[in-house]
Amino acid sequence: MIDDLRFFRVVASSETLTAAARELQCSLPVVSKRLSALERRLDARLVHRGTRRLVLTSEGELFAARLETILDQVRELEDLVAPRSGDLRGSIVVRATLGLGRAHIAPLLGEFAARHPRVNIDLHTSALPLRPDRREFDLAVHVGPPPDSTLRMRRLARNRRVPCAAPSYVERRGMPERIEDLDRHDCLVLRENEGDFAVWRFGDARAPRQVRVRGRLSSDDGDIVTGWALQGQGVIMRSEWQIRPHLESGALVRVLPDVPTPPADIYALRPGDAHLPRRVGELIKHLAARLPDRIAGSG
Repeated sequence: MIDDLRFFRVVASSETLTAAARELQCSLPVVSKRLSALERRLDARLVHRGTRRLVLTSEGELFAARLETILDQVRELEDLVAPRSGDLRGSIVVRATLGLGRAHIAPLLGEFAARHPRVNIDLHTSALPLRPDRREFDLAVHVGPPPDSTLRMRRLARNRRVPCAAPSYVERRGMPERIEDLDRHDCLVLRENEGDFAVWRFGDARAPRQVRVRGRLSSDDGDIVTGWALQGQGVIMRSEWQIRPHLESGALVRVLPDVPTPPADIYALRPGDAHLPRRVGELIKHLAARLPDRIAGSG
């Protein structure tokens, strides 16, 4: 039943069942079938069918309003019954971006799981923006400033986004010397979160600067955008953790090296009004201890 509560939480906060399926990373028929099974189990209609937007019935609204309290209580109960000096136990739902999640967070979660065999970890990787209002995670690993001030955060590692390009591109198109020069260059755009992804930011908090870039190629997958840059297709603005190996090998070179860029540190985020289970706290400590060395290439 707990899994059903988590499932309906996503459904209730989505605009359509298609959007819910995308968030749950499954097909629309699977979502429809599971929703129907839940309604049969409860003997109540939770969602109005036949509307373009997802509309909850009065029973669905009541169910959605109460389930968050129940899920919080379940998390507190799991932590309460776990021996304080013994093994960690229970479940942790972790949210991370595609690239960072695949390259670094997943291996570190594997380490943690090996040390704590009674902890179940569910990792969700997505290019979709973080939605704190959905309360769909116990812990989120986020690059850049947190999107919601109600979230509690801990910095896991320092990071910056830097512009770079392949030597072949620089030889063909020239090296930008000023921020304004980017206007005449092909820029490879990474679509992420809900910000204006065609705006690149430079400077610092005291003297921020930004430029709107243009380019023919864009994607919501950082690995794809980096691959285009390695082919010499244009200039990219990427996190240091992601491009450091390419800079060290010479496959990419720094563009505008004398122009500072603002921090894009990596944070652990969690709901600010939720109980912190010991297993989640220990996982945050593990990530904070291991992630800096790992993204620096020495871990």
